[in-house]
Amino acid sequence: MEDKKDFWITFKGILSYVIIIVVVLLIKEFVITPIRVNGESMENTLKDKDIMLLDKISYRFTDIKRFQIVVIKYEDEFIIKRVIGLPGEKVEFKDNKLYINDKYIKEDFNHGKTEDFKLEEVIPDDYYFVVGDNRGVSYDSRIIGLIKRKDILGKSSLVIFPLNRFGNKK
Repeated sequence: MEDKKDFWITFKGILSYVIIIVVVLLIKEFVITPIRVNGESMENTLKDKDIMLLDKISYRFTDIKRFQIVVIKYEDEFIIKRVIGLPGEKVEFKDNKLYINDKYIKEDFNHGKTEDFKLEEVIPDDYYFVVGDNRGVSYDSRIIGLIKRKDILGKSSLVIFPLNRFGNKK
């Protein structure tokens, strides 16, 4: 009788740890996960090797918005960029200024000099135009083309490490 009681106590203890591990893995896979910034393409907003939290769930319920920082699966890597152009829009950079559908749009964040660029076509449904904040070195939509919505894994603006950079970056 005592052996059975010990077994159930041990089983319940192990089961609680298994449940915790499964919940943590599910949250990491489907809700939120850490991601590391690689390279200088988002400086001065983000620094190389910053660790951020990637929000994977909000895009299931809300639209992607202009100027959000997103994480993209591109080929075999993850890249972090800022959304500039939305479906149905034409994008142009002229004299270091952003124009959407021929209307000037103020960018309220620091970014490097943007060479003149004009997207000749209207962005199709489910595609986005993204750029890095460090425009001179950024490998982005000006080079790789438009990004499919399905390749955007989520948004990220919260730096969690290093601690001296902790906080929301926009």
